Amino acid sequence: MVKVTVPSADDTAKKWGEVTPGRASYYEANTPPAASTWEANTTAAAVNFKAAVQAGNIQALFTGGVKKAGAGKFARKVTALAGRFGPGVSAAVDDMKTNVAPFLTEIAAVDLKERKPRGDATNYERVKAIGDKLHAKRLALLAAGSPA
Repeated sequence: MVKVTVPSADDTAKKWGEVTPGRASYYEANTPPAASTWEANTTAAAVNFKAAVQAGNIQALFTGGVKKAGAGKFARKVTALAGRFGPGVSAAVDDMKTNVAPFLTEIAAVDLKERKPRGDATNYERVKAIGDKLHAKRLALLAAGSPA
């Protein structure tokens, strides 16, 4: 029997941390051409995704993963990555504009009933009118294959 020799977790993490940041140009050059493969493979995985989220133990798995990571990791990662927040938002401005426009158009087209005094139950109909339009638009966009 042959034993497999592996580096320690410390050595593996150290090398990964030193080498991987320098691979940004490789990532930038090779990721866009892989987009169509990603889309096809991800779409083909829809059946597996549905089965996974409907598995009998999904709640326990989800909760276990959250507890394993814990609040400490969440706080540590937010703090460590906060500097990327602004550039990420800046990079997404065009996507935000494209994706929010149909919903803003729907809201602008709603004819709201007159507002009643604070606490009047009929005021909820105003909210429902907007919610119904937005939900219908979301479903229409999904049916057309657009992100919603």
